[in-house]
Amino acid sequence: MTKTRFSAGILLYKFQGAEISFFLVHPGGPFFAKRDEGWWTVPKGEVEDNESELLTAKREFQEETGYLPRGNFIQLNPIKQKGGKIVHCWAVEGDIDTDSLVSNNFQMEWPPKSGRIQTYPEIDSGAWFTMEEAKRKINVQQISFLEQIAAIF
Repeated sequence: MTKTRFSAGILLYKFQGAEISFFLVHPGGPFFAKRDEGWWTVPKGEVEDNESELLTAKREFQEETGYLPRGNFIQLNPIKQKGGKIVHCWAVEGDIDTDSLVSNNFQMEWPPKSGRIQTYPEIDSGAWFTMEEAKRKINVQQISFLEQIAAIF
């Protein structure tokens, strides 16, 4: 029996005039290097034992971007990704300079079966997107997060 995996993340948003923009990140590593539309995501990570989902979301956001969001966190309805992972998400208004992102790293064998362990950033970029752009860029299961915030405002 497989254990259901849970992730928690934060959807950072801001207003530019009357238009809402969303901050999304692109996963690092060779698998995602040439993948764009449908591969961006909210900064998120797996919930550790005895850690609250919101604390996980804040920790992961800071690990992946170098920025700790603060403010009025709005809990969104969770989604289920294709692989079965449940993602809990909070939205918060904020701003982040995409030119000064600092991501943690991970190691993996690359190329596969080469015996060479290489280090990659967990996210290789982050960017602000309008609703229309974000819907094209984000993992399709996470579109619900964008729509939930748009419904509030």
